[in-house]
Amino acid sequence: MLSAKDLMKKILFVLISFVFLTSWMVVKPDQSEEFAAKIKVAYLYNFTKLIEWPSDRKQGNFVVGVLGNNITLISELNKMAATKKVESQKIEIKNISSSSEASQCQIVYILPDNSSQLNDVVNKAKSSSVLIITENQGLVKQGAGINFIVVENKLKYELNKQNIENHKLKVGAQLETMAVHDVK
Repeated sequence: MLSAKDLMKKILFVLISFVFLTSWMVVKPDQSEEFAAKIKVAYLYNFTKLIEWPSDRKQGNFVVGVLGNNITLISELNKMAATKKVESQKIEIKNISSSSEASQCQIVYILPDNSSQLNDVVNKAKSSSVLIITENQGLVKQGAGINFIVVENKLKYELNKQNIENHKLKVGAQLETMAVHDVK
């Protein structure tokens, strides 16, 4: 029987390995939107394991709000939510229509067509513990915590630890280590 400490080490190793392995998945322009959505959803789920939310955000459902419309991504998120939890919390996926709904979520995923709303989301979520995820290069300099990018045909992510900590969240060292730095 494994001790609790050994079990946690094994779980952490599996999570880190998964994130590391998926960070090397090649994303080609001709790949299906569904495949790209699956990779992003896998990343997103692993982000929930490598960021710590305050205790008041660990009650009720763990809400992932998607600002924008991407049926494929939302479908993949719903598949993940049907089988996974964040600790003991059920995952709830909400398609949000405005930045005013951001504070109701633990994660707000801003789709590329809605990137212009980033500043509004940051302001609305300022007093809440919300991880803001985007998809356009450079948005971590404008307030996002994590930003998906493609580097050498591989899906990666930029991370702005300060932006995440400004929302009262704690970043795990593994998440910071795996992020892309010095993106041009």
